[in-house]
Amino acid sequence: MTDDSSTVPGTRTGTTPSVIHEGLPTQLPDIDPDETADWIASFDAMLDERGRDRARYVMLRLLERARETQVGVPALRSTDYINTIPPEREPWFPGDYEVEQRIRAFLRWNAAVMVSSANRKGLEVGGHIATYQSSASLYEVGFNHFFRGKDHEGGGDQVFIQGHASPGIYARAFLEGRLTEEQLYRFRQEVQHGRGAGLSSYPHPRLMPEFWEFPTVSMGLTAINSIYQARFNRYMHNRGIKDTSQQNVYAFLGDGEMAEPESLGAIRVAAREELDNLTWVVNCNLQQLDGPVTGNGKIIQELESNFRGAGWNVIKVIWGQGWDDLLARDVDGVLVNKMNSTPDGAFQTYSVEDGAYVRENFFGSDPRLRKMVEHMSDAQIQKLPRGGHDYRKVYAAFDAAAKHTGQPTVILAKTVKGWTIDALEGKNATHQMKKLTPEDLKKFRDRLYLPISDRDLERSYEETGAAPFFHPGEDSPEMEYMRHRREELGGSLPKRVVRAKPLTLPEDKVYAELKKGSGKNSVATTMALVRLLKDWMRDPGIGKRLVPIAPDEYRTFGMDSMFPSAKVYNPQGQRYESVDRKLLLKYTESEQGQLLHEGISEAGAMASATAAGSAYSTHGEPMIPFYIFYSMFGFQRTGDSVWAMADQLARGFLIGATAGRTTLTGEGLQHADGHSPLLAATNPAVVHYDPAFAYELSHIMKTGLERMYGSTEEHPHGEDVIYYLTVYNEPVPQPAEPDDVDVEGILKGIHRVSTASGDGPRVQLMASGVGFPWVDRAARLLAEDWGVQADTWSVTSWNELARDAVAAEEWNLLHPGEAPRTAYVADTLATADGPFIAVSDYMTAVPMQIARWVPGDYCVLGADGFGFADTRPAARRFFHIDAESVVVRSLQALADAGEIDPGLVQKAFDQYKVDDPTATRGVEQEGGDA
Repeated sequence: MTDDSSTVPGTRTGTTPSVIHEGLPTQLPDIDPDETADWIASFDAMLDERGRDRARYVMLRLLERARETQVGVPALRSTDYINTIPPEREPWFPGDYEVEQRIRAFLRWNAAVMVSSANRKGLEVGGHIATYQSSASLYEVGFNHFFRGKDHEGGGDQVFIQGHASPGIYARAFLEGRLTEEQLYRFRQEVQHGRGAGLSSYPHPRLMPEFWEFPTVSMGLTAINSIYQARFNRYMHNRGIKDTSQQNVYAFLGDGEMAEPESLGAIRVAAREELDNLTWVVNCNLQQLDGPVTGNGKIIQELESNFRGAGWNVIKVIWGQGWDDLLARDVDGVLVNKMNSTPDGAFQTYSVEDGAYVRENFFGSDPRLRKMVEHMSDAQIQKLPRGGHDYRKVYAAFDAAAKHTGQPTVILAKTVKGWTIDALEGKNATHQMKKLTPEDLKKFRDRLYLPISDRDLERSYEETGAAPFFHPGEDSPEMEYMRHRREELGGSLPKRVVRAKPLTLPEDKVYAELKKGSGKNSVATTMALVRLLKDWMRDPGIGKRLVPIAPDEYRTFGMDSMFPSAKVYNPQGQRYESVDRKLLLKYTESEQGQLLHEGISEAGAMASATAAGSAYSTHGEPMIPFYIFYSMFGFQRTGDSVWAMADQLARGFLIGATAGRTTLTGEGLQHADGHSPLLAATNPAVVHYDPAFAYELSHIMKTGLERMYGSTEEHPHGEDVIYYLTVYNEPVPQPAEPDDVDVEGILKGIHRVSTASGDGPRVQLMASGVGFPWVDRAARLLAEDWGVQADTWSVTSWNELARDAVAAEEWNLLHPGEAPRTAYVADTLATADGPFIAVSDYMTAVPMQIARWVPGDYCVLGADGFGFADTRPAARRFFHIDAESVVVRSLQALADAGEIDPGLVQKAFDQYKVDDPTATRGVEQEGGDA
C-alpha cells in the first residue's frame, strides 16, 4: 500500500530530547566523536553548575569569538535545504502507523469524491481537490496525536484549517459520524436541499455554527488572526479571566498564501510576545493557483529567513525517510549542495517525471551523486518522498513544536500538490481541476488499495452520477482507533461550542451623565463615548470584560487618562522608567493591563477585536471589544477583516472616531471619511449608527450591550451582530435628553428633535451625526430671514432605516395574501409637511439609501469627492453642506413645489455665497483636530 511514504518507520528510543539544532550541518559524519562528546559534556556541566543564563552568555561569546576569528559561523537566518530534525533525534512514533495510513487513504478518497461529485454534469459548483491531498498527513498527525478538543481539561486547542482543505475535514467528520453521506453529496449546496442539509464550501462559522470555529479562506487573514488569537489567550490568562496555559493555537497555511501582507506582517508580534502557544504549519507544495510560488527560487528557504529573522523557531520538513540513507552517504556535502542549488521549478518538474529523468537531471550532474544512487532502481528513485508526506517526519516536527518554549514555531513542510492522484499530482493546473473521470478514480483507488470494485464504481455512476464514498464499517479497527484517539484528546474537531453565560449588564444610572447634556460647554461625541466607556469599566458586571483596543491612538481620542488605572497590556510588564513617569497621566504598561495597544496596525487591532469578540464561544468567557480608530482607516482599510469577524460570529463595538469628510481639518484627503457607512452597509452583521447627541449614544450603546451580551428567547446566548458607531472630534453643544424622547426612533434610525410652530411654508430638515448643528442653524435662518418653518430630525442610522424598508418589501413579496408591511421611515414621516432636505458629512449616496421610502420630495446634500485640508467652514461651504447651503436647497425645493417665489432662491444664493469657499475666510472654528 502506497500512501504518504515509501518506508514504514520502525520505533526508536533514546534519552536524547527532541530539540531543534538550528539547521547547522550536523547530519554530516562526525570525524572525531570523542572530541565532540568532550565539548558537549563540558557544556552540560556548565549548564548544571552555573545555570541557563551563564550557559547562554558563554555561547554568545563563543559565537562572537568565532566571527572575530573568521571561522564563518552563519547568522542562521537560513540553513541547508535539509530537515531541521536529523534522524537520530526523531522521537518514537506512538501510534499505529498502518491503521493511520489506512485512515488517511479513506479520507483522501472521500475528500476527492466529494469535490468530484459536486462537479457532476448539471451541478458543477466547484471545489478544490488537490490542497487536502497534499496536506492530509499534516492534518492527520495533528488530529491523531496533538489537537485537543473542547472536552479536554485544559480547554482545548484552537485550530485554523486552511480553507481549500475543507473537503478533507468533512471527510473525517463523516467517518466520525458527525456528517452523513447525504451531506457529503450536498457539498456546496446549502439552500436547495434545505438549510443545514448541505455543506459550506469553506470554513464558515456563520453558515455552520456548530462545526466551524474560524473562517480562513480569505488568504492571509488566517495568519494574522491566529497570532492575535494566541496573544489574546495569553491576555485572558494574565488578566486572570481564564487559565489558558494548556491551550495552543494551530494555523494551517499555504506557501502561496504567504505572499499576502497579512501573512508575514505581524510575525514579529508573535516573537516579541514569546507566543510559544502558537504553531503554524505551512504546506509548501511549491504551487500557487497558476504555477510555482517561486520557480527560480526556494520558497522554503525564503520563508525560513523571514521567520528566523523575526525570532521564530523554524522546523523544516523537506525530505522523507527514503533520503536518510542518501544523506548519510553524503560525506562531502555534494547532495546537500545539490539540494541547496536546485530551484523549486525544477523540483516541481521532478515530481511529475519518472525515475530515469530524476536520475539523469538531479543525480546525473556529478559522478558522486550518480554513485550515491547506483544501487537504486528508477522506480525507487521516483518514489523518494517529500517530508510532508512522511508521517514520522511530520510527527517529529509537531512533537518538537509542542515542546519548544519561548518562541512561536513554524513548520515548513514540503509536499506535492494533488499527492496520490495521478491525474493531478504536481501539475500547474491542479488547483483548477475539479472533476475526476472514472478512469482517474480507478487509478486513485488502486494507489490507495481501497476495496471498491469496478462494478461498485460503475453502479454508483449510473445511480448518482458520481463515485461512491467509502466507509470501513463502524466496528472496523480504523474507526475504533479514530474514535479512541479523539476521545483521548478531548473530542472531535473542528467544533464550535457556546458555553458562556449572559452577563449582568449595567443599570440605567450609568447612562445618566450622558443624558444630562453638556450645558454651556461643547463636547464632541467621541469624548461622550469615551466617558461612557470609563463608566462601563468601573461596572462590577462588565468592567473586567471590556477590552479597549486602539492602534496607537489612545491619546488622540482622549483616552490617555486610562493609562495609570487600566494600564496598557504587555506580557513582560514595564521594565523601564517611563519618560512621563512624574505626570498624572503617565504611560503605564502591565502584565495585567486591560488596554490593548496595537501600535500602528489596524489589521492587528481588528484581529484582536475578532479574538475578543468571539471569546464567548472559543473560551466560554464573554469579552467586549471596544475598538476605536480613525474612521477612515476602519472599513476602508480592514473591511475584509470585519467580514471575517462577522463570519466568526464575533460581537463587539467598532468605533469610527474622527468620522466624516470635513471634521478632521488639516489632515487632508487620506484622512477624510465620507463613505464608511456605505461600506458598513455591505456587511449584514454590522449595525451602524451615526448619532448626533450624547443622549442618543447612551441608548444605542445600552441596546448594543443588551443585544450582543444579554439573553432573549430568540437569542439565548446573545445576538451575532457588531455595533459600528461613527463619532466626531468636533465639540458641539450637547442638549439634555427631552422628557418625551423617542427611544424607539433613536434605535430604529430617526426621531424628531424639533417642530416649528410658526406659519408659512414648511420643510423637513434631516441630518445625522455632526451634521445636525447645520440643520439646526438652517432652521433658524429659514425662519428669521425667509419666513420658512422647518422641523428638524436626527437620523441616527440611514443604514438601519434602509434595511428595515428592504426587509418590509421582502416580507411583502413572501406573504402576498397578507396585509403589507410598511417601512418605518415612511410611517414616521407620513404626516410631515413640505419637502425633505437631508444632509450629512458623508457622500450623498449615504442618505440616498432611503430615498424610495421618503413620502415626498427628497433632496440630499452630501460631501462627494475627495477631502482636503482647510477649516471646517471652508470645507463645508466647498461641499455645499453647511447651514447656508441647506437654506438655499430648502428654498429651491419650495420654489420647485410652487410654495415660494423662485426669486428668493437667487437672493439667498447671492447673500450666502454658497458657491464660494473664500467667503468663509476668517470664520473661527473650535478645536478638536487630530
